[in-house]
Amino acid sequence: MDAPTKTPTPAASAGAIKLTPTTADQIAADVARMGPREAARLLSDMSDAEALDILQRVNPAFVADILPEMSEGRRAKLFLAGPASVTQQWTLNQTFPENTVGRLMEPPTAIFGPTDTVAYASSRVKELVKKIFVTYCFVCDEEGRLVGIVTMRDLLVSDPHQTLADVMLKNPFYLRPDTALMDAMKLVLNRHYPIYPMCDSTGKLVGLVRGQAMFEEQAYEISAQAGSMVGIQKEERLVTPWPISLRFRHPWLQLNLLTAFIAAAVVGFFQGTLDKLVILALFLPVLAGQSGNTGCQALAVTLRGMTLGELKPGTARPLVAKEALLGLLNGALVGLVAAAGMYWTATRQNNPAALQLAAIVVIAMIGACIISSIMGAVIPLTLKRFGLDPATASAIFLTTATDVSSMGIFLLLATMWLT
Repeated sequence: MDAPTKTPTPAASAGAIKLTPTTADQIAADVARMGPREAARLLSDMSDAEALDILQRVNPAFVADILPEMSEGRRAKLFLAGPASVTQQWTLNQTFPENTVGRLMEPPTAIFGPTDTVAYASSRVKELVKKIFVTYCFVCDEEGRLVGIVTMRDLLVSDPHQTLADVMLKNPFYLRPDTALMDAMKLVLNRHYPIYPMCDSTGKLVGLVRGQAMFEEQAYEISAQAGSMVGIQKEERLVTPWPISLRFRHPWLQLNLLTAFIAAAVVGFFQGTLDKLVILALFLPVLAGQSGNTGCQALAVTLRGMTLGELKPGTARPLVAKEALLGLLNGALVGLVAAAGMYWTATRQNNPAALQLAAIVVIAMIGACIISSIMGAVIPLTLKRFGLDPATASAIFLTTATDVSSMGIFLLLATMWLT
């Protein structure tokens, strides 16, 4: 049937619309925008054939996330109904860690032996393209090790009686399935092949990965990083139902509230000083805001360096030293401006300690910015050291550190010098 004028909603697509290539692509796009849990629920309401069709149209990495969310019975039915090559590949993909290219693999196709002739390979390819898209012919030895690749052009222009060993590209480039996605992206940066063969440690061909799938997955990982900093789960999308969004977000807000109580406790400890010098309360948000922004700058640069693979062994200490220096310089520059504001405010209130208050602001701003810059680099480094996502709630931990340091230093100095 023709595609409907209005794009069907996921719910409507699951039940009432017969799948055609157009509607299947539309539903696959809807599924790709969902979290794995919602996608699994939608696909569970479809027939086996429809669900398999949709799953083969989305990024294999997303398939690896969806399948564990299905019930064991539903997953078993799909695996029995689907092509063995596809379902076996899905099973294999799930054995590799997240953020590795092994989770992006598709089944290898158009596999031939070195002694097969060009004529034989051509006839086979003509049959294969009726069912699947073929980009390269992969030449493997008897043990399944990849020994060469034949392009469609070479297949077309070569003598039909030649063997593939005579026309293939020897020692082809391939990726290892246990390679981290970011590392794989660096390896293929200047190659731009549509498909990359995937081989294990022995050189045996175990799958294929599309360049588009790699870039798509990396774009998703980068887009999810900003949300991870404030406790937003990667699984949450715009179409995620509100109860699930609430379950994802609320625990992190409780954690944020706990850390806010820590900052409030620091202020409460110096309640007597604030009662005597109310003017201090005017500048608490100034110090917290400036030091917080300084820390966020360091955090953003550190996370970017980790994402792009710029953080090499031995570079962590120079990074922290650089951020400390930047915190010192930035703190001094903004501290002087803030001190001028404090001096002007204090003199207008006829406060005899205007000069001391200005000096306290400068010192507190410098100290707070140094600490926040260091924490902006140290927090993601520490999370990574413990095997956690460096972006996970890093902004929450950073906010606590900056609030406690800025307010604590400011009020401590005021208590020591003016009370």
